[in-house]
Amino acid sequence: MAKLDDLKGKVVWITGASSGLGKALAQECALQGAQVVLTARRFEELENVRVGLLNPDQHVSIPADITDEGQVRHAYEKVLECKSRIDWLVNNAGLSQRALIADTTMQTERAIMEVDYFSQVFLTKTVLPAFLKQKSGRIVFVSSVAGLLGTQYRASYSAAKAAIHMWANSLRAEVADDGVNVSVIFPGFVKTNVSINALNGEGKAQGYDNEATANGLEADEFAQMTVKALLKGEEYIVVGGRKEVLGTWVSRLSPSMLYKMIRKAQVK
Repeated sequence: MAKLDDLKGKVVWITGASSGLGKALAQECALQGAQVVLTARRFEELENVRVGLLNPDQHVSIPADITDEGQVRHAYEKVLECKSRIDWLVNNAGLSQRALIADTTMQTERAIMEVDYFSQVFLTKTVLPAFLKQKSGRIVFVSSVAGLLGTQYRASYSAAKAAIHMWANSLRAEVADDGVNVSVIFPGFVKTNVSINALNGEGKAQGYDNEATANGLEADEFAQMTVKALLKGEEYIVVGGRKEVLGTWVSRLSPSMLYKMIRKAQVK
């Protein structure tokens, strides 16, 4: 594990930075002295986040739809133009799901995989040559506890989050001798709009919250715990409440017990 004492002067590029976990991570990284590059689709929302960060003039908003490869390439060029380097890439942008498999269209299946897996892969492959050239840096993926467990109503989301975890494991092994570090974060329930924005079977936003998310960790608490773990060089980072953390341990020790627990769980 490659430790980093602090983020002072480091360039941290965060996707999905206009709200939720991305916004909270941006705020925490700025507090730690980083120069933050904020990316999401809407420039105005990014600017609203940027001006609220510590030392706002150190940070920059670069809008892009991460599912559009042309926009991603252009955003990458703008980051290098503005900051000349990248020290951390935080692949945070994501899309959740709340629908039974039988009710989920293939279009919705593909839409979730596009955002939560393929777009992360493409952005990372775009940035990777620069990391290899400078022989330093950390690539971070925000997966999910759902990607470790797999529960009702989240099949496509769980699959995409599990896929990016495995891809990250392979990447870590391939760049281990090149000074590039890879970390995966597995959030449990955190108070964000993730459930409100989650897709139903027809691919439309659910439009309402659920109890577990509403009672989850505060986003700023999640960000503090996450950045602290990243600075320690941790590679497998579970951040959540007791139930989620317990579930991840049971998944390793006794998968059959986990499957029984999930069948009985009242999740939606």
